[in-house]
Amino acid sequence: MPIASITMPRWGLTMQEGKIAAWLVGVGDSVTAGMEVLEVESSKLVGPVEATASGILRRQLVPLELDFPVGTLLGVIADESVADDAIDAFIASFKPIERDVQAAEDAAPLTVVVDGINISYVRKGESGMPVLLLHGFGGDSGGWGLLQASLSSAHDVIAVDLPGHGASDKRLAGPSLSDQARFVARFLETIGIDRAHVVGHSMGGGIALALTLMCAAKVASLTLLAPAGLGPEINVDYLKDFVAAERRKDVEAALERLFAQRHFVSRALAENVTKYKRQDGVRAALDRLLEGFVRGAGQAENFRSGLPQIDVPIVILWGLDDRIIPASHADAMPAGVVVERIEGVGHMPHVEAADTVVRRIRALLRS
Repeated sequence: MPIASITMPRWGLTMQEGKIAAWLVGVGDSVTAGMEVLEVESSKLVGPVEATASGILRRQLVPLELDFPVGTLLGVIADESVADDAIDAFIASFKPIERDVQAAEDAAPLTVVVDGINISYVRKGESGMPVLLLHGFGGDSGGWGLLQASLSSAHDVIAVDLPGHGASDKRLAGPSLSDQARFVARFLETIGIDRAHVVGHSMGGGIALALTLMCAAKVASLTLLAPAGLGPEINVDYLKDFVAAERRKDVEAALERLFAQRHFVSRALAENVTKYKRQDGVRAALDRLLEGFVRGAGQAENFRSGLPQIDVPIVILWGLDDRIIPASHADAMPAGVVVERIEGVGHMPHVEAADTVVRRIRALLRS
């Protein structure tokens, strides 16, 4: 077999560098293509990196816990028959694959005006029916980096910054889940998409449910990650604390409640969220969204009764340690709705259990 490289991945447009959190295999170990060989940490998430070929891990090239640019050569895979001199020559001549101009152009976010609101979105991949990714309250398109990169090899994958979030305008089309669903429908029309598989997390899951109920023809399937809109309970204290947090340590304390595994809340993640929250208009947008999202001590909208009307495949993935929306909201689902609860995972399954989420979505898209 030829010599194969393991490089620092790019997860989302904002990722410029990352660090190796852990090697999962050692030098001399056999690996197979698609096998997870190390974990990488970026400013937004920690996720596995898969082997690009089968063979033996011959080299680990950079130390742990130091930042390296996207595209950096991290390791080398080759058969035992490949001489050390050949591997040395490969390493010496290696050119980072993510640093060319075309890669930078391909990674550039797109902007579209929908009903007078500037919307930023990331579009990767060209083939297959489109996949639309809808983030949660206070999130953005960058949080889908690992999942979008994995799915874009076989699909046209669109991650949108909803109004009030990310690089989109901080003006809202409306504060409720239903208001936002109508806006998402207009967004799809504006970028020329008639039908898509929809993946929604938390608030984005509630928006996905509302979109399906009001515009069934636009949705080919639903993947819901710890979704809103299926029950009354929600951690209102968390939402209020997140909106009110201004200092990095307060933001970090709020973010910790999203995860079962504390190490996912890196200092860089807290700093990035803090910078977002300091943008003009963000506090007013989040306050207004909270008014539309919450009623009293619970959720303002509940779409559970509409589930039997939905005639597309539905998969629900939920962390058993979710402290924001209880996983019990996935109990007693109608026949045909697939539910998977994940141990040791909180409110962010696409980050804490990215491999499980990607596997489930790929299986759904293939079916």
